Amino acid sequence: MKKPLFFLFLVLAFSCKEKLASTKEAVTLWEPYDETEELATNQGHENERMRYALIQSRVSDKNTVFLPLYDEVSKVTEVEYERLKPLILDQTIFSFRDRIDKGDLTYEQIVLFFLYRIYAYELDTNTTLNTIIALNEDVVAQARALDEENAAGRAPSFRHPIYGLPILLKDNINTAGMKTTAGAVALKDNVVEDAFIVKRLKENGALILGKVNLSEWAYYLTRPCPTGYSAIGGQTLNPYGRRVFDTGGSSSGSGTAMAAGYAVAAVGTETSGSILSPSSHNSIVGLKPTVGLLSRTGIVPISSTYDTPGPMTRNVTDNAILLSAMTGHDLSDAQSVKDHYPGIISAGLHPEPFKNMRLGAITSLLNSDSIYRSTIEKLRDLGVEIIEFKPPKRDLTGFSNVLNMDMKSDLPEYLRIHTRPEQVKVKSVADIVAFNSKDSVVRMPYGQNLLKGIVSDTTTVDEVESLKASLEKSGRNFFDAALETHQVQAVLSINNYHAGYAAVAKYPALTVPMGYKANGEPIGLTFIGRPFKEADLLRIGRAFEAEFQLRKSPSGYE
Repeated sequence: MKKPLFFLFLVLAFSCKEKLASTKEAVTLWEPYDETEELATNQGHENERMRYALIQSRVSDKNTVFLPLYDEVSKVTEVEYERLKPLILDQTIFSFRDRIDKGDLTYEQIVLFFLYRIYAYELDTNTTLNTIIALNEDVVAQARALDEENAAGRAPSFRHPIYGLPILLKDNINTAGMKTTAGAVALKDNVVEDAFIVKRLKENGALILGKVNLSEWAYYLTRPCPTGYSAIGGQTLNPYGRRVFDTGGSSSGSGTAMAAGYAVAAVGTETSGSILSPSSHNSIVGLKPTVGLLSRTGIVPISSTYDTPGPMTRNVTDNAILLSAMTGHDLSDAQSVKDHYPGIISAGLHPEPFKNMRLGAITSLLNSDSIYRSTIEKLRDLGVEIIEFKPPKRDLTGFSNVLNMDMKSDLPEYLRIHTRPEQVKVKSVADIVAFNSKDSVVRMPYGQNLLKGIVSDTTTVDEVESLKASLEKSGRNFFDAALETHQVQAVLSINNYHAGYAAVAKYPALTVPMGYKANGEPIGLTFIGRPFKEADLLRIGRAFEAEFQLRKSPSGYE
C-alpha cells in the first residue's frame, strides 16, 4: 500500500478543493479504472461464483461517499497513524476502554484511525475491497463531542463497553442519516429511521461509522451469482486474496471490513449462512444468534421465520460485547424475547475450561477435512471430551418455498412501514422484478431468477406452516443426535457447512478462525448449540481462540 503517496494526494486534493471553491468544480478522489483485464483473468476461475461480470458499481460514485469526510481524514499524518496503530489495530474493546480511561486514546483518534485505513485502502485500485458504500458524515463530530464530555466530566457514570466506538452496519439495516439499499437500485433513495438494534447501539453509546456492501437482497436475488455483489456497491473482494478467494455472503462487507481492520466491529444478518460464511471466509468471529434474541424490526427481510442480525468481530470478546449492546425486547417483532439471557457480555472474559467441555465431532468431516481432524485431536489433547457421531440424514426440501413465501409477504410489509413512497416506488417483489427488467445490464447483470421464483411460487399458507414445522423437526433431529443423545454442549462444524440445518432448527452458531488452507484461504471452526445458549458458545469459543491463536491479518492490510 502506498500510504505516503496517497496522503500526498489527499493534501493536494484538499488544496485543489480550496482553489476550485469559487467555480464549484468537484474534487475527484476516485476515478473508475479499466477492469477488463481483471474480469478476463477471473473467467477461468475454478469457482463459478468468482467469474465476475463486473467489479466496480455502475450505479454509485465513490466520491459521493468519501468527499464529505476527507478534509478531516487528510489532517491525520503518517506519523500519527503509525503511533496509534499498536494502540488500536486488532485490540479488544476492553483495551480501548482502558486506554480511553487512562487518557492514552480519545474517541476522535479511534474514529479517525479507522477512517484513515478506509480511505487509504478503499481509494487505491490495488487494495480496494468495494466494502464501504456509505459513511456517517457526522461521525468525527460525534466522537469529538464525546471527548468534550469526558474532558468536562460529563460522561455517563455507567457506560456500556461499546460506548464511543465506531461500528459498521450491513446495508440492509435501517440507519438514520444514511440510505438503506440492500444493495438494490430499487432502494437507492431509501431514507429511513433507525432499526431497533441501531437504536439499542446508539442508546449504549456506539458510533455508527458507516454502511458496508452485501450480496444484493441478502443473496436472494439470483443463482448463480458471486457472493458480495450488489448493484449499489459493486463486487466486494476478499482481502486474503482479492479476486482469488470468495468473500462468502451475504454479509460480505461486514466480513471483509473486519478482516481489513476498518472498524471496531460490524453487524451482519443471516437467514442461512450469511454471517457464518463471510466470517469464516475472512478469518473473523461471527455469531448467528437464536432467532428472537435480537430484533429484526427495520431490517430489509427475507424471512421473518429465520432472519436474525448478529455480531461480526475480530475476536470473541468483542463479539459478546456487540451482541449484548443490541439486545432488547422489541414489541414490534413477534419473535423478540423478553429475557436477554444474562452472561453474554462477560462470556468473552470467562473462557470455559477445556476439561469441562463435551463437544460433538461429525464423522464425515473427520474423514474429509485434515484441518478439522487435527483441530479435534488437539482439543482432545487439551482435555476436551469429544463425541464422534454421524448425524441422521434429514431432508430440507421445502426450505426455499418457506423463504419464497416469507419474502413475498415480509418484504411488502417492510416497504409499507419503513419506506417513503416518494423515494421508493416498488411495493412488492413483483414490482422489483418489473423494475429490474427495465435495465437488466445495470440493475441485474446476473439475472433475478430467485425473485422471479418468489413471484411464481404458489405454496399455500397451510403448506408453508406445515413445511416450517417439519423443517424445524428435521433440523433439530440432525443436531440432537449429539446435543440430546450424547449431551454435548455444542456440535463442531466447518464454516457454514451446516448452516441450513441450524437455520431451520433456529439454533445459534458461532464461527471462530480455525486456520488457513495450503493456498492461504481462511477456514473457520463452527460451534452449534442449543437455543439461547449464546453465552455458552462464546465461552467455549473464547477458550478455543485463546489457546489456538490462529487468526492472522491479511497480507497488505496488517
